[in-house]
Parts: sequence; structure tokens; C-alpha cells
Amino acid sequence: MKYFTVDLHGYEAKLPIIPLPSGVNIAFFNLHGNVEMTEHCGKELAKLVSDCDVLLTAESKGLQLTHVIARELGHKYYAVARKAKKLYMQDGIEVAIQSSITTGREQKMYVSRHDVELMQGKKVGIIDDVVSSGNSLVGLEKLVELSGGTVCKKAFVLAEGKAAEREDISYLGVIPLL
Repeated sequence: MKYFTVDLHGYEAKLPIIPLPSGVNIAFFNLHGNVEMTEHCGKELAKLVSDCDVLLTAESKGLQLTHVIARELGHKYYAVARKAKKLYMQDGIEVAIQSSITTGREQKMYVSRHDVELMQGKKVGIIDDVVSSGNSLVGLEKLVELSGGTVCKKAFVLAEGKAAEREDISYLGVIPLL
């Protein structure tokens, strides 16, 4: 197997190169189960979003990362955009987004009424593991807007491909589309 090595502000990650059904190869980044890398990245990203009142992430890879950031910033709660509508979300809001590079199909994102109220009138930091096409980010931005919040920062562990050229995001490292 081939790997791509990336420096995440002092943490070296060795990412396997895997093919997607579209024919594009990616350097696959996975925080799930990696406590050391998640802690490091969360602490580094917390420095970039310290002026945000509340954080919003998308399930699932952003969850543990955002937990670390929220802890570092002293936040008691953070908002979570789910990919399936749960029973407790019946009075929340939803948005449809175009497919992301890894899912390859249209998706919906949902937030609960609790999370809507958490973001209302607040400066919101959007957190996720990787930004590539930006389609998931557009959905998260719409959820903040519909909740009555203001997007304050958009922070990611990695910017993939052309996303690294964006001036409206912050990230720890860059990976190519191969």
C-alpha cells in the first residue's frame, strides 16, 4: 500500500492512498479511534477558533475532534449536524446538500431544536476533519444561517486539493487529490 505523509502542526500522519468509485485517489484521513492524533489536532484547532461562542460539526469524524476543541475552550455544549433525522429532532431544521467527495450522493443534514437555540444569535465555528469540494461546508453554513447564528470561523484538520486555495477557511495541513 502507498502512503502520503502530512505534518499537522507538529504531528506527522501517514495516510493510506485509496481509490474512490469516481476513479480519484485520496489520502485517507481517519480520526476514529486515534486518541493521540485527535487530541493534538483538537488542541491546535482550538487556537484557531477561540473567538467563537459555539461550535458546529457534522457526524461522524468531526464529533471527537469538536469534543476536544469544546473542552479546550471551556464550552459546555457544541452543535451536531446529523445525517439522519433522529426522534429527538422532529422540531429541528434540515438542509439538502450535494454529494461530498467521499459519499458520492445527495445528503441531508439535520440539527435539533436544542442545537438551533444553541447557535441562535451566536458566533459559530464550523469544525470538520477534511474540506475538499466544500459541499458539506455549504450545508453546515446553511444550518448556521437558518439557526440565526453567524459563521465566525471554518476550521479543518486538512484541506484537500483546491480547498487549500480558499481564503475563508483555516486548516492544519494540506493533502492532494491523486
